[in-house]
Amino acid sequence: MGKLFGTDGIRGIANIYPMTTDLAMKVGSSAAFIFKNKHRRPKIIIGKDTRLSGYMIETAITSGICSMGVDVLLVGPLPTPGIAYITSSMRADAGVVISASHNPYEYNGIKIFGNDGFKLPDETENYIEELILSGEIDNLPKPPASGIGGARRIEDALGRYIVYLKNTFPRDLTLEGLKIVIDCANGAGYRVAPTVFEELGAEVVLTGDRPTGRNINLDCGALYPANMASLVRQSGANAGFALDGDADRLILADENGEILDGDQIMAICAKHYIEHGKLRQKTVVATIMSNLGFEVALRTLGGNLIRTPVGDRYVVEHMRKNNYNLGGEQSGHMIFLDHSTTGDGILSALQVLAVMLRERRPLSELKKIMDHYPQKLVNVTVGTKKSIDQVPEISKLQRAMEERLGEEGRIVIRPSGTEPVIRVMVEGADAKMIEEVASSMASCIQQHMNGEQ
Repeated sequence: MGKLFGTDGIRGIANIYPMTTDLAMKVGSSAAFIFKNKHRRPKIIIGKDTRLSGYMIETAITSGICSMGVDVLLVGPLPTPGIAYITSSMRADAGVVISASHNPYEYNGIKIFGNDGFKLPDETENYIEELILSGEIDNLPKPPASGIGGARRIEDALGRYIVYLKNTFPRDLTLEGLKIVIDCANGAGYRVAPTVFEELGAEVVLTGDRPTGRNINLDCGALYPANMASLVRQSGANAGFALDGDADRLILADENGEILDGDQIMAICAKHYIEHGKLRQKTVVATIMSNLGFEVALRTLGGNLIRTPVGDRYVVEHMRKNNYNLGGEQSGHMIFLDHSTTGDGILSALQVLAVMLRERRPLSELKKIMDHYPQKLVNVTVGTKKSIDQVPEISKLQRAMEERLGEEGRIVIRPSGTEPVIRVMVEGADAKMIEEVASSMASCIQQHMNGEQ
């Protein structure tokens, strides 16, 4: 893993390295240098979520880009997939997203899209890192005063994205007669989401739509869907949708207020697509964290599940390389590659609603396509950067625990790409056993990764 870029861009607490204005300016300069188009006036899109620190970082990145003779187009608060879409549709040279996604407001992040709307490959991110960490970016030639870039706001970016989203929903269907709950996580989707669903005819019950700069993801949204699920029950809604801070992921609730994760959402869509010949090669791409129950359900349908490392970018890369059109993560990133270049919570909600309407069945019925295997996820905070592979005690215990779980169980241990934690996921047929195994693995990691002997 690079020294700056994790699985989803650069991320950290605002005003503390690496999320400082100094580094943000250098990221802007590096991106401008790499993507500068010599055949026309170059331009880079910048968008953000609703965090207080977004203003500070936006200004710094803008300064870095303009200093290299590249223009900046500011779209303000807009979902990450909206920025990817605007970047591609406006034929900009790149798009920059200022967001820490599902993290608390104290955090912020920077991720970059290419001119095609896809996240940058590792090679390009590594080049940006090299320019910054080597100090080379400070020595690159700058244009004269007459060649400095300018910055302006795109006033209709929100409307463009709303129209695009509505066009992904079948024109012969309507949401009239449906009541839905939307939790916008006090994040980037707080204006887009209600507009899209209301214009398609739904009655919308809103929550998490009053961002203050400090309440993004605070006890709301995709990480805390219980509030959304409760509103579904109270209001008698047909479904509930919870976005995260940058609206690229989705967790939903059926009409009974029962929560569905990304695996269940993908299973519902995959079944419908297989039955209507729309799932390419009858294959879904997911990550190592997806539930075994999802894999079993696909197999029953004559489909196939391919797993990648954690991170929606790796899912997308595999989908593009092999011409698959559905993939995602259990956490709620769903990629419908026929419509979008990246995970999009609002678009995902529209696809699920379309299946509901086509099937004429409620979510409580549709979700029966898969059974969840018991799964336990534990996050262990660590103070060391050494690899798990360097700790033989952990590997030895993992082998012993995998033998105990047998063929119907598995253990996945991985470092977070965005936080100083080791994630331990244990899955198997026996719920009590996986609790015990997860606890044992977490204790071992806590002891040997934090210097305790």
